[in-house]
Amino acid sequence: MSTTEQAATARRNVRPPSPQAALGAGIVVIDESGRILLGLDRSGVWELPGGGVEPGESVESAAVRELAEETTLVADAADVEVLGLILDSVTSTELTRMTVATVVRVFRGEPAVAEPDKIERWEWTDPDRLPAALFLPSAQVLKVWRPGLPVPDGPFHRYAMGRLPG
Repeated sequence: MSTTEQAATARRNVRPPSPQAALGAGIVVIDESGRILLGLDRSGVWELPGGGVEPGESVESAAVRELAEETTLVADAADVEVLGLILDSVTSTELTRMTVATVVRVFRGEPAVAEPDKIERWEWTDPDRLPAALFLPSAQVLKVWRPGLPVPDGPFHRYAMGRLPG
C-alpha cells in the first residue's frame, strides 16, 4: 500500500455516522426461589429493570448501574451474564433498538422503587405466571432467557451470545 493510500485509509472513519441505533440492557433478575423481578410502569405495563448503555460503559456495568438506579439492588458486573442481542425497530423514530439480554442471579438488598415517577412497585413474579401486559422489549428479553415462555413474540431478531474465555 502506498503512503497516499495509507493516509487516505487513516482518514476514512474519523467522524462517526449519524446515530441510527440505541443500545440498552434488559435485566432478568432471579431470586433464590426462581422468581423474576418485574416493575409496574406508570403506564400500566410490567417491565424488567434496564436502560441505556452510556458511552464508554460495558453492558455489564450498565446493567449493574441501571439495576441500582431503578431498584436499589446492588450487583457486581462480574455477576452479570450476557445471553444475547435483540434487534428491533422503534417505528415512530425510525431507530434500530439493540437490547442486550442479561441475567443477574447474585445481588444484595431488597427491591425498592427508586424512580417513583416511572415505576409504581417492584414484584417478584413466577416466570410461569407472567402478567399479560408486558413491555415488548422486556417480553423479548424474557424470550431470549426462556424461549418457551408464552409472551408476545413481536418482530425482532435474536442473536445468542457467549463470553469469550479470558
